[in-house]
Amino acid sequence: MMDVGIIDVGSHTVRLLFARRDDGRIQPLRQEKATLGLGAEVERLGRLSEKKIAEAASLVGSFARIARKAGAVHVETVVTAPGRQSPNGEDLVRALHKASGTPVRVLSPDEEGRLAFSGAIHGMELEGESVAVCDVGGGSTEIAVGSRSGEPAWVRSVDVGALRLTGRFLAQDPPSPQALSLARLTVEREFCSLTPPLPKVGLAAGGTARALRKLVGEELGASELEAAIAMLRGSRSAHVAKEYGIDRGRARTLVAGALILEAVQCRLNVPLRVSRTGLREGAVLAVVDEAAAAA
Repeated sequence: MMDVGIIDVGSHTVRLLFARRDDGRIQPLRQEKATLGLGAEVERLGRLSEKKIAEAASLVGSFARIARKAGAVHVETVVTAPGRQSPNGEDLVRALHKASGTPVRVLSPDEEGRLAFSGAIHGMELEGESVAVCDVGGGSTEIAVGSRSGEPAWVRSVDVGALRLTGRFLAQDPPSPQALSLARLTVEREFCSLTPPLPKVGLAAGGTARALRKLVGEELGASELEAAIAMLRGSRSAHVAKEYGIDRGRARTLVAGALILEAVQCRLNVPLRVSRTGLREGAVLAVVDEAAAAA
């Protein structure tokens, strides 16, 4: 049994998962979330401002204190696309470490895909040995395919995320038909060379997938994603947020996320079941496994 705090610094939010791994299972004990918008700033300015870095450091420091007070024996901060895509990502890492006193890792695309895979399949009742996991983030999308009883054998990352696609092509709310067509063509171009092994089961992890579940249900197949896109392209994001109980920032990028999932689902050729777990749970598993190996 081990209590772990994972702070996940992403393109849209900063999240804390304080969890216990007991008898091979992850038990969430406390979760916190704050909207920060690091990815939007990188898109707008080309880098992170000192003010935004300070905001991130304050949040991460606060979450680290919460985890330690709750009893975490290990607290770690992981940074996804903002740390890779901003030219001053190292400044962000230093500020987060100083404020929190935690190890801070900027995840490589391969690491992000592998953690999302292990976290998404954990605790899921899956039929079939071959599993694909897709995690649409704000700044990038990770796809991993492998055995549900082992490590993924195939991992790819594409530098197209829901926030990035929204900022570049879908500024109008709701988007015009022309803008939507251009965004879809861009997604197709970015994913056209992707030829993943075809799995028996597909999972969708991350905030985009969980938000889409509120619109069209637990399974994101071709017809469900088409219905979600049709719904989103005709409604302002503020209405979607209020109607379905979705964070307004997430609602603003949801049509872009649906377009990305549409392209991935087509290539995997299986419906995507929405997973309630993902990268943070994968990071908890990795910490506990590392501790066990060291012992």
